[in-house]
Amino acid sequence: MEQETLQHTERPVFKYEPPKEEQNGFPSQYYAGFWIRFMAYLVDLLATTAVAAIIISPIFRLADWQMDGSFFAIYGALVTLVFLAYFIVMTKFWGQTLGKMIFGIRVVSLKTGTLTWGTVLFREGALRFVTSVVWGLYVVCAFTPKKQGIADLLESTAVVHEGYLKLDKDWK
Repeated sequence: MEQETLQHTERPVFKYEPPKEEQNGFPSQYYAGFWIRFMAYLVDLLATTAVAAIIISPIFRLADWQMDGSFFAIYGALVTLVFLAYFIVMTKFWGQTLGKMIFGIRVVSLKTGTLTWGTVLFREGALRFVTSVVWGLYVVCAFTPKKQGIADLLESTAVVHEGYLKLDKDWK
């Protein structure tokens, strides 16, 4: 009787690999949540109201023009323009507004690394106007995995804690 030999069969071996992050993705703790973004927005509202009161209101008072706050009135349109210009300029040149600076958060692009004019104009101009009219859209960032709002989702941006970004630069 011949002895049977067991042949070793090649079977695929599967091992666990953790999910990979996207190229410019960050760990989940980097993303700024709803409440800190809300507090930064309140500071920004205070800043834009102050700027409008310093620049626009004196002109209207000296000229004795009516200061109607509705959007379709000249005063309301100018206040809205100051509001949007504040967010656009601050985000483009510094990546954050005064409120975001105080709370240590910043807007970053998940696609290109730097914020382009197109991204900032759409995110801070058009979508900021829409979300200021429809307040409920701000809440979206509380329920998304990367804590992104509607504007962030459409423009592939995120708001992150600046301290973590500085730590990353120190580690590299």
